[in-house]
Amino acid sequence: QVQLVESGGGLVQPGGSLRLSCEASRIIFSNFAMGWYRQAPGKQRELVARITVRGITTYPHSMKGRFTISRDNAKNTTYLQMNSLKPEDTAVYYCSAMNIYNLTEYWGQGTQVTVSS
Repeated sequence: QVQLVESGGGLVQPGGSLRLSCEASRIIFSNFAMGWYRQAPGKQRELVARITVRGITTYPHSMKGRFTISRDNAKNTTYLQMNSLKPEDTAVYYCSAMNIYNLTEYWGQGTQVTVSS
């Protein structure tokens, strides 16, 4: 069973930074494209960032500039660096892993990020 474990969430003041981590286990990490999504209360889950197996990153226009996704294949881990955080960034952040060969997607349990003074 694929396991994705997110960490690094918490309470941060506006303008602050956080780095989320997602450690994957029981997969061949290099076969998976990784992504970060978020879901705020009462809203749909939305894409924050994606990274391919080769490290190519994509961001929705609204996420460009403040969020950076990266991966360390040696550690089976993907990261999301979040800077200049705003209250509207408050959400549960989820890690996803998609098998590039069969397109099966797996999700972590989520980590809460709260931006508030």
